[in-house]
Amino acid sequence: MSRLDAQIAFLGEADRLKSVLRATTLHDASRRENSAEHSWHVMLHAVVLAEHAARPVDVSRVLTMLLLHDLVEIDAGDTPIHGDHDPAEQEALEQAAADRIFGLLPADQRDGLRAIWEEFEAAESDDAVFAKSIDRVQPVLSNLASGGGTWPEYNVTPEQLETRVGTKVARGAPALWSGLRSRIDAWFSGR
Repeated sequence: MSRLDAQIAFLGEADRLKSVLRATTLHDASRRENSAEHSWHVMLHAVVLAEHAARPVDVSRVLTMLLLHDLVEIDAGDTPIHGDHDPAEQEALEQAAADRIFGLLPADQRDGLRAIWEEFEAAESDDAVFAKSIDRVQPVLSNLASGGGTWPEYNVTPEQLETRVGTKVARGAPALWSGLRSRIDAWFSGR
């Protein structure tokens, strides 16, 4: 297989992300978003909200992480943050998916893109910490815009949002989480 053939095979496989449905609904609550839409939307969030990063970030690296972060869902599926699943089992599925999907690329691209995906997963660099924060912000905003979205379905509590979402957002964008908390509190008090 030529380099171009391998790249085209990878891009064709990536198209399957459009078929992976997520728990989060669109802002108008008309349907659930797919993972490709989520990836695009979190990238836009990163561009617009980068000034709120706790530490300076390289937005182009953050965008690459967010572009790649959910490709593994092609094989592993989406795991809602408030859903019931085994984290170790999900991680194993995602690692196997990363092996297969990034493995479609020529070796240099496979290794480079896989390293960026791994960096996002580890969430240790400033870029990855901010990218993880933004990945958690987008569903919160969608749920707020859609009247709670799937929070009632998953019986989400303010405490769960704080521990599952807030701690990650606050780590990479504390001012952003502070700004969202009043909106979240208002939604829960209005129920």
